[in-house]
Amino acid sequence: MANILVVHGPNLNLLGQREPEIYGTATLEDINRQMTELGKQQAMNLEFFQSNHEGEIIDRIHSAVGQADGILINPGAFTHYSIAIRDALSAVKIPTVEVHLSNIHAREDFRRQSVIASVAVGQISGFGTQSYALGLLALAEYVKRSGHFA
Repeated sequence: MANILVVHGPNLNLLGQREPEIYGTATLEDINRQMTELGKQQAMNLEFFQSNHEGEIIDRIHSAVGQADGILINPGAFTHYSIAIRDALSAVKIPTVEVHLSNIHAREDFRRQSVIASVAVGQISGFGTQSYALGLLALAEYVKRSGHFA
């Protein structure tokens, strides 16, 4: 059974109330529930972590070494400028998939760049809560194919 760390970045704790026209009406708890069910179907144990603080996210990524077989991350606004989170993901060498609820490439110019993408095995954006499900399925397949287990 694969162990997957799901990291939710800043402001994702406000899902359901924050700009529902962009991010939808599902709460973070709704997403975690859906992901837990999908994880069971895919024989994966999921651990969820959310923080609005860059250092806490970095510390959690570091502590995943030897524990997580993959990381699914929605870095939120850190996507666009956190070299520190990017470097943490690169350093731990745990297969990572980056996900976003909205299509970051169709939004404001400053949101179109991801510093995380270069160290992720893939990126899925623009499908609302389905981005998480698609990302998890892709990560599960990648981990199985690569044989990367903690």
